[in-house]
Amino acid sequence: MYKRHTARPGWVLVLSGSLATCSTDQPVGLGPDLSCGALDPVFLADGGVGRDGIPALTDPTFVSNEQEAETAYLTGADRVIGVRVGDEWLAIPHNIMYRHEIVNLNRGDRQIVVTYCPLTGSALAFDRESVDGAEFGVSGLLFQANLIMYDRRSDDSLWPQMRGAAACGPSEGQSLARYPVVEMNWAGWQTLFPAASVIGLSLFDQETYRVNPYGNAYEHPNNPDYLGFPIPRDDNRRLPKERVLGLPAVGGGSPLAFPFHAMEARGEKWVSEFEYMGDAAAVLWDRTRFAAVAVRPVARGQRLTFRVDDEAIVDNETGSRWSVTGVATAGELAGERLEIIPEAYVAFWQAWAAFHPETELPVE
Repeated sequence: MYKRHTARPGWVLVLSGSLATCSTDQPVGLGPDLSCGALDPVFLADGGVGRDGIPALTDPTFVSNEQEAETAYLTGADRVIGVRVGDEWLAIPHNIMYRHEIVNLNRGDRQIVVTYCPLTGSALAFDRESVDGAEFGVSGLLFQANLIMYDRRSDDSLWPQMRGAAACGPSEGQSLARYPVVEMNWAGWQTLFPAASVIGLSLFDQETYRVNPYGNAYEHPNNPDYLGFPIPRDDNRRLPKERVLGLPAVGGGSPLAFPFHAMEARGEKWVSEFEYMGDAAAVLWDRTRFAAVAVRPVARGQRLTFRVDDEAIVDNETGSRWSVTGVATAGELAGERLEIIPEAYVAFWQAWAAFHPETELPVE
């Protein structure tokens, strides 16, 4: 069912200065000097599973959303990460990512990696072409409780997921180009993208992937526990594991975060309009799908503004209706698609605040 790389037990990352070296005489991550470039060593940790102990996937099998047998491991409330590759939408469920965290995709001439850290609730996708098609694996190390990826071609290069850049090794300082993602519950995804594809499982595999190995209580918004891994806890404006849609500071300004519970309190649909990176931006909210997506509000060269009318997101310029993913579902602009801002992603609040201090909350 899967193409995967086998784990290589017995490796150790003895990180001296900014480089990691491999040894075979100790378990992973138990070297005397756990350090990586400029990362604060106080917040670096050995996850205890070893390099590739959580096996990343490469090109898993996708099936139609409508194939009930292969998708029976999903309930309507389960969350999926959606990424558009060329003309196709692909869904990668959290159920898969709890146990694999990284999916390397080769779709035609597109090379992408979709990543999810269950500890920090963060889902990001990157263009692997921006790093010469590198394939990524799970290093077994954590920074601020967040997944650290490694480049399989260079064991010494380590990439904290929420940084999106190499923190040490030969690639230190190199950034990954981001791919836009959306995230919502499975039931909502099926109604918006009935013709899309999702990772399918054989009946033999399904029981394993029905269960969150971290326990359902781990993701409770008020649960402050990150399994004991060190994480800054300086910003308590929101519950520690409330999901937020965040936009990092790029080229000046402050990071922004849109808390899900604050948006939920605004109603079934909600829109926030603002400026980001010097251009118009908007966050669209859908309570039923428990989803928020950041978009550029421009279609056919026209700047759009929005209102909520009869529990629908409607633009004021043409009266067209829009889904939370920025697709016009009815009206003059039906079929048009707004650009999803690739820098935006969902994470747990405490993790977001740790990586993005000085975050502003446009809605509280």
